[in-house]
Amino acid sequence: MIEALDLREIIVDGIRPAYVIILVFFVFLNSFYALLLIMSIPELWAHSQLADDDQLRRVLASAALPPLSILVPAFNEEVSIADSVKSFLTLEYPRHEVVLVNDGSKDGTMNALITEYDLYQIPPALPVAVPTRPVIAYYRSRRFSKLLVIDKENGGKADSLNAALNAARYPYVLAVDADTLIEKDALIRLARPFLLGQSVAAVGGSIRVANSCRVDLGRVIDARVDRRWLPGIQTVEYLRAFLFGRLGWNRLGGNLIISGAFGLFRRDYMLAIKGYDTASITEDMELVVRMQRYLREHAIRATVLFIPDPVAWTEVPASPAVLGRQRERWQRGLIATMIRHRRLLFNPKYGTIGMVAYPFYFFGEMLAPVIELFGYMLTILGLFLGAINTAFAVLFLLVAVGFGLLLSVWGIVLEEFAFHRYSRPSDLAWLLWFAIAESFGYRQMTLWFRLKGFWNYARGEHSWGAMQREGFGTAAPTTAAASAGEKGTVGRS
Repeated sequence: MIEALDLREIIVDGIRPAYVIILVFFVFLNSFYALLLIMSIPELWAHSQLADDDQLRRVLASAALPPLSILVPAFNEEVSIADSVKSFLTLEYPRHEVVLVNDGSKDGTMNALITEYDLYQIPPALPVAVPTRPVIAYYRSRRFSKLLVIDKENGGKADSLNAALNAARYPYVLAVDADTLIEKDALIRLARPFLLGQSVAAVGGSIRVANSCRVDLGRVIDARVDRRWLPGIQTVEYLRAFLFGRLGWNRLGGNLIISGAFGLFRRDYMLAIKGYDTASITEDMELVVRMQRYLREHAIRATVLFIPDPVAWTEVPASPAVLGRQRERWQRGLIATMIRHRRLLFNPKYGTIGMVAYPFYFFGEMLAPVIELFGYMLTILGLFLGAINTAFAVLFLLVAVGFGLLLSVWGIVLEEFAFHRYSRPSDLAWLLWFAIAESFGYRQMTLWFRLKGFWNYARGEHSWGAMQREGFGTAAPTTAAASAGEKGTVGRS
């Protein structure tokens, strides 16, 4: 009996300091998010002043806009590929080309392209700076001279982007997904830093949720908030992540993520670091971290920026199973990237990247699920053993839930006042409701998915998992195959 009491005392004495450490961790983490929010406000104001229509017309008339190549990997996109390509070809921009890569599709993707765009085969006289899976043939279009189609063996999204990178003619390349819906003037907005005298290595734009939006010919013509639980909460997530998270990093100079569905890069820097890593399952983040390392190791004063007003729309998972595969893969890819580039951690040689950005992603993003799990476990155990009082437990929940709710609401407020993409009052009401609902069930579910990422990383898992899509408008659901041997092309948001 005495031994049992002693053991209980030991456990209680251990719970209290551990609980305080976890509480301090979450206070610090959420306070840093709040700092990013504060820093994002002047950034958002400055960009909103440059984003009006008069400014945009002057940009369009400028001869200083650099020509760019749009890189489009496609796998089993037979149903929508013709409309997708047309939407890229008709974007407002003085000079651009579209380089589409058919990544060994098993359906009629290639035949649909040949028929719709009157393709003819050209000699394979293009340089190969980055090794890829074998290319079967190159095609040009008789209808659109700025369309190049590459038919190659399956190698996954990163391998397809590398093939497109090799073939691109222009000094800047824009990586997109075949099912990404880009707003018509987004390219002009995305290229704006080049007119402001900035040395830019990469620029990222905003990704918005297209579920339930009205889509016509590859364009969102009526933005709506999906009333369903999963897509609705993800709409809030995306607003929060893009409208203050990445904007805040602009001020700190520490952007480590540019969305693989909508990112513009300098081609010479891409070639210098040998393009995308085909072994990575989150090739977009790994590429940006590697590019940031390259810039600092070679003392190149070029920035990686995020601009909020160029917008692309993408479909997000509508079922827990598909969401689980996506978030588990994201976490697994984050772990792999952090481990691979661990030399950056608290390394002053890399400036803000090594001393602030990388440690934030290492501790605040990669390890946060594990620490949050221990927080929940210690709360339950501490209450059961009387090691912590109810007021302390409520404080932990307020930190875990209250800060997240505050940041989500601020993300909605920033969207409403700066861009107002959602014109209906009912959409604003739904966004506020989903901001509240996120902390009750959804957050705990995604926590489980991210914890699975640790387990699967330890097991050496490298598959993408099948990503079921509903399609835009009235299109039937489609599946992007993504096994280890046949990777899909669904990008990371």
